[in-house]
Amino acid sequence: GAARDPVRDPAGVVYNHRAPDGTWLPGGASSVGAGALSARFPHADPAGMDARAAAYEPSRVLAYPLVSPGERFPFRAPEATGLILGDPAEDADLWAALLQGVGFAERLCLDYLHHLGAPLDGPLTFTGGGARSPYWNQLRADILGRAARVPEQTEPALGMAALAAYGASGAGALADVAERMVRVRTVVEPRPGRTSAFAEPYARLVDALRDRGWLPAPVAAHAHGRLSRDTSAS
Repeated sequence: GAARDPVRDPAGVVYNHRAPDGTWLPGGASSVGAGALSARFPHADPAGMDARAAAYEPSRVLAYPLVSPGERFPFRAPEATGLILGDPAEDADLWAALLQGVGFAERLCLDYLHHLGAPLDGPLTFTGGGARSPYWNQLRADILGRAARVPEQTEPALGMAALAAYGASGAGALADVAERMVRVRTVVEPRPGRTSAFAEPYARLVDALRDRGWLPAPVAAHAHGRLSRDTSAS
C-alpha cells in the first residue's frame, strides 16, 4: 500500500516507487509463484489438485518454488535455485508443498519488511492468478496468521486503472481513489490453530535458506522471533 515515507533498505531488496500524489509505494519482486505449479504439473486440474492437497497440511516436503535461478525478494541471491526437500508421498503431496512454499515465501517477505521497520498494520490483499483459488487463499491466510481480502478483480490492470483515474480527477489521495475502485469479494480469515501447524516447516525452510547462504542470518533470526511471538499468541 501507499506510505508517507519510503522504506529504507540498505540491501536494496525493497525498492520504492514515487506515487503521483507524493506518497511512496514500497515493493519487492519475488520469483516464486504459481509458475512452479504449471512447470511441474502442466496438464493438472488445479481445483482437483487443491482438493487432494488438503490431506497434506502440512506437507511432508519443504519447497521454495523458484521456476528459474535467482531470487530478489525476500532476499537477494542470484545463485538461488528452487528447493524440494524430502520425498513426496504422491503428486498431491508435492502440489501441497508448492502451495505452502509460496505461502512461506510470503510470510518471509512480511518478516523482512518488519525487520526493516516497515509498518504491517494495514489490510492485506491477495491479487494475481493465485487468488482465483479459494483453497490457496485459505492456506496462505493460515500460514500468515492474518485475514486477507480478495477483490473482485485480482489482476494488476486494476492498479493501472486506479492510477489513470487519479490522474484524470487530480483530486484526493491516490489511496482513496483505489479504495473506491476496489470491490472486495471476500475476506479470508485464518482457521484457528492452523498458523501454529505450519510453524515448524516454516522454521525449517528459513533455516535451509540461511544455511545455503541465501538468507542473511539476522533476517532468519528475526523471522524465528516473529514466528515464536505469533504462535504463542495464537
